[in-house]
Amino acid sequence: MPSFRYSARTLDGRPMSGTVEAGSQDEAVAQLRQRSMVILSISESARRRRTSLFASRQPRPRVSTDDLVVFTRQLSTMISAGIPLVEALEIMEEQVEDRGFKIALARIVESVRSGSDFSQALSLYPRVFGDIYINMVKAGEVSGQLDIILVRLAEYQEAAAALRREIISAMTYPVVALMMVFGITVFLMVGIVPKFKEIFDSLEGIELPGITMALLAVSNFMRTKALYWVGCLVALFVAVILYKRTDRGGYQFDWLMLRVPILGPLSQKVALSRFSRTFSTLIRSGVPILGALEIVAGTAGNRVVAEAIDRAREAVRQGEPLAEPLSQSDVFPPMVTRMISVGERSGSLEELLGKISDFYDQQVTAAVQSLTSVIEPVLIGIMGVLVGSIVLAVFMPILKLTAHMSET
Repeated sequence: MPSFRYSARTLDGRPMSGTVEAGSQDEAVAQLRQRSMVILSISESARRRRTSLFASRQPRPRVSTDDLVVFTRQLSTMISAGIPLVEALEIMEEQVEDRGFKIALARIVESVRSGSDFSQALSLYPRVFGDIYINMVKAGEVSGQLDIILVRLAEYQEAAAALRREIISAMTYPVVALMMVFGITVFLMVGIVPKFKEIFDSLEGIELPGITMALLAVSNFMRTKALYWVGCLVALFVAVILYKRTDRGGYQFDWLMLRVPILGPLSQKVALSRFSRTFSTLIRSGVPILGALEIVAGTAGNRVVAEAIDRAREAVRQGEPLAEPLSQSDVFPPMVTRMISVGERSGSLEELLGKISDFYDQQVTAAVQSLTSVIEPVLIGIMGVLVGSIVLAVFMPILKLTAHMSET
């Protein structure tokens, strides 16, 4: 059986490292989580990696959000109809199309049939189901409301996916338009302008305007030295990506994303919406507040937000109210912290968190639509300026030559 080297910390913050034997990395992760460890890193031992290069591997499950939502809703319907969990899982196993997901469900069915809890079986595939899914299922098992919890899970996934699709669809047009502007400009500068240069060189007694000379210089630079600069830009891009993957670089990048004009407020609203919706769903499902905060921090998608949530979790562990440490962070505005404070005092925290999430979903929608409406005329203006400048620079010498010939 292969061994996996891990680095983790306990719930009280003590660092731990060592090796664990398991059939796969997913099983190793499940074993460590059963010991209440927070995994920092885990990798297969070097000896096993060398031998596994020649070993056959089972396909990894590739489960889209839509497929997971359908799976969750159908499983909830069957359980609420009185079908036993194992039988419901077997039915789902028969009808899924992805071979990797089918193999995963077969292992989950086998694990549940052998006496494991459903949440424990799901933890064999943390990349498919995630901490939110597993912990909510665990809370549903404890409370005896697994079918209700699964419905809430599906609703949460649908809302998160809808927000993500809305942002992607709204940003698709600006990206495509910007690429078209860049492509048209490069085509004109590399393919069209050099042909006019031959005409201009044949003209005698005609002094080229400054804009034309500048255009020809830029065109020549793009034709002769473009590959060099493209290589430099690619190297810079790769260096930025590698630096972003480090803890320090990732934190600085996330900090910058929250503060750049236009995109910064949008990123903050998306983070607040995700925090509120995830936290509300977990609390409504019966997950303890400390565990919910740990899950929310891990799924925040922004290291600055995650750090603020981690500080709040430590403060709550020491007996402080949640709103107080959150108010000390620049990420959470006063409206959010005040509503959380009211929710803590009135015992309706999950309800107010849901209202916060709905509010910021609307804010994100409005911000994306506003951003799209601003970007469209800006891109059209940029395209007009670029193309117009090129046309003007090309035709000014021709007009000047026509005027010169008419005078003579």
